[in-house]
Amino acid sequence: MKSKSSAPLYPRFSLRAAARALADTPVVLVSGPRQCGKTTLVRDQIAAGGRTFLTLDDETVLAAARTDPAGLVRGLRRATIDEIQRAPDLLRSIKRAVDEDRRPGRFLLTGSANLLTVPQVSESLAGRMEIVTLLPLAQAEIRRRQPAFLKAAFRGKPCQPGEAMIGNALIDAVLTGGYPEMLRRKLPARRRAWARDYIRAIVERDVRDIAEVEKLDRMPRLLQALGHHSGQLTNFTQIGAQVGFDDKTTRKYIGVLEQLFLLRRVEPWFRNHLKRLIKTPKLHFLDSGLLATLVGATAEKLRTDRALFGHLLETFVYSELLKQTGWIEAGCSIFHYRDKEQDEVDFVLEDASGAVVGIEVKAGATVGTADFKGMRKLAEAAGKQFRAGLVLYDGETTAPFGAKMWAAPLGCLWG
Repeated sequence: MKSKSSAPLYPRFSLRAAARALADTPVVLVSGPRQCGKTTLVRDQIAAGGRTFLTLDDETVLAAARTDPAGLVRGLRRATIDEIQRAPDLLRSIKRAVDEDRRPGRFLLTGSANLLTVPQVSESLAGRMEIVTLLPLAQAEIRRRQPAFLKAAFRGKPCQPGEAMIGNALIDAVLTGGYPEMLRRKLPARRRAWARDYIRAIVERDVRDIAEVEKLDRMPRLLQALGHHSGQLTNFTQIGAQVGFDDKTTRKYIGVLEQLFLLRRVEPWFRNHLKRLIKTPKLHFLDSGLLATLVGATAEKLRTDRALFGHLLETFVYSELLKQTGWIEAGCSIFHYRDKEQDEVDFVLEDASGAVVGIEVKAGATVGTADFKGMRKLAEAAGKQFRAGLVLYDGETTAPFGAKMWAAPLGCLWG
């Protein structure tokens, strides 16, 4: 099946959650970064017929929404409104409309900013709106297979790997990331050109829509500094010093970039009784393809610079995990683990029951006992709630490394 642009229409595993929400909730917001497929999902897959479709990327519609939001909403019985963050005052009018008529599915919205951080949204639509997050394509969606990775991991072992992807194929996947437009472009130089234009558009337009930013010209430099800092413990003062920002300004601008789904804070995992853990968050970009462009990575560089490849691979795995946690109804959060001895685990997954899975990412083609040092400390700290420790690596063989410990191919992520 082809979309109107003749590009392949990938299955989106968030579709089921959005359809369920429309069946019993007056307002449903599909939230995620620009160009990740939100408009295609809401217009062509969720509600193709019987709804009025308005996009606030149309300057005339945007002007009407900002000038007379009540007038725009009045008379809309069932509507899809695209890019709602461009006119947040429209949400008050939507609230009044649904208070008068609370039929489920009345308003289907999309937003390219995390509207939960906008005060008028949380106040206006509390109890009336459900949010479904849509991120760039996961490898499982690209391969059209529902992944079993998280379910298997919480049961105590890795699942069977999906389609093998090692060496140069893995490097290509990491450099491409998950944005549909990146996947459509076969030449690496064309992907990098799109990514640069995308980042420029976010900075020049979308930042202005959601925040008062006085030093917008420095935002590209801040993004580049953050690119080199991705996956590391966050030091706002150090990051800001690279672009001439103080700590407060750096925190504010990073918060804006988080709202726009470019990056996310990963909090440390700890139990209250554990005294010797580092309790500083990390920052991770949400897409390895964008990050690769920011840090100037190419396939040639990654073949010779394994440290840079490991840096990007960790982002790639984080993105895959983040997407999958959004597809499970039980709920699952992602943390990182690091103690005072500098032993660490890249990602700690914890479900609603408190069960814990550790994920370590290795760019190499071999795994040894030393790669599980931090994992064994995590297992001791989590006790009976520890389910499995997985070192995901650039190989094809699954191998046990003791009780609940496994080396597993990266292909397990889409297995």
